[in-house]
Amino acid sequence: MKERIPYMLIGSGFGQKAETPREPSFFFPSKKAQVQVVGTFHMYYPNLDVVKISDVQKIDVLEAPKKTELTEVIHYIKTFKPTKIAIEAFPSWNATEKLRKYKENAYRNERDERFQIAMRLATELGLDTLYSIDAESFDPEIEKLDSIFYQRLIKDFDFESNDPYQKMYMDFYDYSNTVVTKMNMLDYFKYINSKEFHKVEYGGYLVGDFKLDNFRGADILSIWWYNRNLRIYRNLQEISTSTNDKILVLFGNGHASILRQLIESSSEFEFIKFNNLD
Repeated sequence: MKERIPYMLIGSGFGQKAETPREPSFFFPSKKAQVQVVGTFHMYYPNLDVVKISDVQKIDVLEAPKKTELTEVIHYIKTFKPTKIAIEAFPSWNATEKLRKYKENAYRNERDERFQIAMRLATELGLDTLYSIDAESFDPEIEKLDSIFYQRLIKDFDFESNDPYQKMYMDFYDYSNTVVTKMNMLDYFKYINSKEFHKVEYGGYLVGDFKLDNFRGADILSIWWYNRNLRIYRNLQEISTSTNDKILVLFGNGHASILRQLIESSSEFEFIKFNNLD
């Protein structure tokens, strides 16, 4: 009768020291383009998101003390020394043309973070291009193909669920939108760009209407919000042309949580933590 080999010895060379497995990173270049995602609030308060900003939660980045504090944020980001700046805008926004006019002293009183952060940084760093990498999500394409199916799909997806976790998140959003009025701007940016904040913030999409009809909420999220950010990431890949690139990505912080996940998982990019620039 054939002797049975103990399971623990199979593939071990019968007593030889087992090979230490290679780290997954071994198979990919160590030199990567660097990407720093700066999640921000919309400084001009368009209030187009589900969570609305009240007047008492608003700050004015053109007035003291926030104007001076924003300068601290600019100086802090400059230590990353970005070679490219990508923003939350569509090509039709004509970002590079606006940058040219900004350098001629236009738009200086616009509260929009694309002017107050991106264009100011580009000007002070001597960059002549801004990259608009925002993208539409997949759901409008589905609506064009089958509007009846689409309306059935998104029925009651309105962020007004009775899920108790929805209430917890609304309290979290209210707090994070209020605390900016009481904090130094740089400290606030470090707070909202922390890994813990990004993780918790993205979790807000995984409760409430996400639970509609077993998989319906998950399907909506995948073709609407997650899909949009995957497309934004694809646009980011398109503007990276060298491992020497240092790309600053300035987007609303809701996007930053997903972009962080994608970049941290990428074999093409090195994610640069905002809080590690000190």
